[in-house]
Amino acid sequence: MNLPNKLTVLRVIMIPFFVIALMLEGGNNQMYRYIAAAIFVIASFTDFLDGNIARKYGLVTNFGKFMDPLADKLLVCSALICLIELGQLPAWMVLIIISREFIISGFRLVASDNGVVIAASYWGKWKTVFQMVSVILLIINIEALSMLTNIALWIALALTVISLVDYVVKNIGILTEGDI
Repeated sequence: MNLPNKLTVLRVIMIPFFVIALMLEGGNNQMYRYIAAAIFVIASFTDFLDGNIARKYGLVTNFGKFMDPLADKLLVCSALICLIELGQLPAWMVLIIISREFIISGFRLVASDNGVVIAASYWGKWKTVFQMVSVILLIINIEALSMLTNIALWIALALTVISLVDYVVKNIGILTEGDI
């Protein structure tokens, strides 16, 4: 197993530790929240690092193509679901974000079956950045940063919808190909 794939596996292994740290004492212990935030930041950094290493050194594998986006979705979705449980996020927001991930994953699966690779878009990359920043700000839960947290969260939600529309518009032919 090459280094990028090891980083991806490491990210998946980190998820339960992140969830435990965030949920300990009902999410009311700030020290555990900082630990959870640190784990989330490190896991998020492995997402950035594994892709760059794989592309730079020609270490792209089928395992990586499959597991890297899955690990990313597991990390972010785990965080969002925990934040619902902690009363920090409304479920409808999380449903929009998770629904977008399922829809795009479905598009990519159909495209892959047709020999087409759908690369991450500019909108999708910024969506990921703002989602991760929002999650980190929500985890650390500092009152003085509440306005910044809300702004980042609403931008993440807007980019989630914009990136979904962008993917659908650019790739609708994948779903309609062969239809009469």
